[in-house]
Amino acid sequence: MADKTTPTPTAPTDAVQRRSLGAVVSNSPFLYRSKRSAVAVPKPVVPTARAIVDCAAYVDGKRLSGRFTPTSALAEIRSRGAGFVWVGLFEPDEHQIGEIAATFGLHQLAAEDAVNGRQRPKFERYDDTLVTVMRTVAYVEHDMHIVSEIVQTGEIMIFTGPDFVVAVRHGRHTGLAHVRHRLEADPDRLALGPGAVLHAITDHVVDSYIEVTEAVENDVESMEEELFTPRTTIPIEAIYQLKREVVELRRAVCPLAGPLQTLTAPQTPLPKEVRRYLRDVADHHIGVAERINDFDETLTTLVSAAVAKIAVQQNTDMRKISAIVAILAVPTMIAGIYGMNFDHMPELKQVWGYPAVLATMVVICTTLVVVFRRIRWL
Repeated sequence: MADKTTPTPTAPTDAVQRRSLGAVVSNSPFLYRSKRSAVAVPKPVVPTARAIVDCAAYVDGKRLSGRFTPTSALAEIRSRGAGFVWVGLFEPDEHQIGEIAATFGLHQLAAEDAVNGRQRPKFERYDDTLVTVMRTVAYVEHDMHIVSEIVQTGEIMIFTGPDFVVAVRHGRHTGLAHVRHRLEADPDRLALGPGAVLHAITDHVVDSYIEVTEAVENDVESMEEELFTPRTTIPIEAIYQLKREVVELRRAVCPLAGPLQTLTAPQTPLPKEVRRYLRDVADHHIGVAERINDFDETLTTLVSAAVAKIAVQQNTDMRKISAIVAILAVPTMIAGIYGMNFDHMPELKQVWGYPAVLATMVVICTTLVVVFRRIRWL
């Protein structure tokens, strides 16, 4: 009877090892391939604390002393059974927002939107968590006659839960530090809970809309005044640039009307007092949106007026050129006739013939100048 032996396992070949390494690298979110080699290099992980602007726990409208991480702050609030946590983040990456989402139970889709940014203003609800997205704007000082950026845009995404607020900000303008300080100075209002923070941030964003709108309005009025001032020229490119910036401003501001109306509805799980404050913010937003629409219509009119002014200027230039050509044609014609070398020509041998022709040219040209000035061709 032949002996049965267990086959000895063979070592994987180099090709199999390379395929296995490639599969591991492609499935890992924290590894990437170098452009010059196929060796996997670990992607650096930035600590979540780098993205946190501020993290605090509030009970009865007062900030608890001490330094907290999001996890410790939430644990403290839930152990007390009262209060809420307010975390501010600035442009977090996937790893950072992933830790925050795991701590507060944020939905994966909403967390992905917080990383990508460039979202349309909207309001969504995931169980007990309200997600509000708002576009932020800032005015850039510029020369009216030079095509340049006028309105900067950013984004704020607010996650509001029963015992937490997470504010994710994109863009370095429209900071929220003074909003936090103003609320901390008003404990009664802060005691209303996360809804009070949502209102304060929304009110701050809409106030920035008003400031930017007033600055843009000054630009529109200055451009309108200069355009209709006689003997002034303004580049039509500058009008088109301002119109484009107004369109960008409208896209950032106007879509927020729907989310604000939803937030003020009775079905929204916010305190009644907070909904009253949000209705006031919604009224201010409507006024801003109407002014922006007026800017768009005004700039459309200015573009048409600028084109018409250019056409009128070109017509005026053509009339001036035609008048000059007519004036020059007279002496050219007389000189051409008088300069012909014929044997029999009137007054060819007269002494006064040459000055008489010059005088005739001057009289006729002067007459033409007077006539063209009266009909405003010159």
